[in-house]
Amino acid sequence: MVPIRDNNPTQITPFVTYGLIIANIAVFLYQLTMTPNELKEFFFTWAVVPAELTQSFTGETVSAIPEWITLFTSQFLHGGFLHIAGNMLFLWIFGNNVEEQLGHLRYLIFYLLCGALAALTQWFFSAYSMIPSLGASGAIAGVMGAYIIRFPKARVLTLIPLGFILVPINIPAFVFLGIWFVQQALYGVASLDAQMNIGTEGGGIAYWAHAGGFVFGVILGPLLGLFSGPQPRR
Repeated sequence: MVPIRDNNPTQITPFVTYGLIIANIAVFLYQLTMTPNELKEFFFTWAVVPAELTQSFTGETVSAIPEWITLFTSQFLHGGFLHIAGNMLFLWIFGNNVEEQLGHLRYLIFYLLCGALAALTQWFFSAYSMIPSLGASGAIAGVMGAYIIRFPKARVLTLIPLGFILVPINIPAFVFLGIWFVQQALYGVASLDAQMNIGTEGGGIAYWAHAGGFVFGVILGPLLGLFSGPQPRR
């Protein structure tokens, strides 16, 4: 299923959502200027490398920068065009409404926290992997978790594959996002023995980061004032 838009207008300009999209695209364009070896070194420096994060928890210095910083910097790295395009599409559709509810500053804090906690969820299931984990998916999953509990009845125009044809259908947000979450959780359970990472050529996907980000979005959203913003418009 591919979301196109929702029918949930806002009364603000979502500066933070726009800024996050611009920042992600800018970093990706910078990545495109690198040679393969430079890009590999860049990922190993600024993405979450689970084994190095595990080692850092013992007090050892394993990198030129503190490993905990990669819980945040990794959120702005992507491994390919489809990776960043999909993430930015979901952020564009669901981010503005959550930003309106939380306010600009709390939304930014919420987004970054969800991304960091999502990365830690993935680390928990692959603590000794040397494969860099990167991407905005975990943070955006948090946004989706907040969206589903605040706007469950909002309609999402979605392309549904019927054979070889993509059919546009308006479906409730709780159906679209609920199906998405269940898929991530099931894939995560099915992939417990696999090395997983986000956006690499090997095709690995950090399902636990997605599921974890979604759950933390559901938890953190209300704590940061998700239900104190404007009432949903019909």
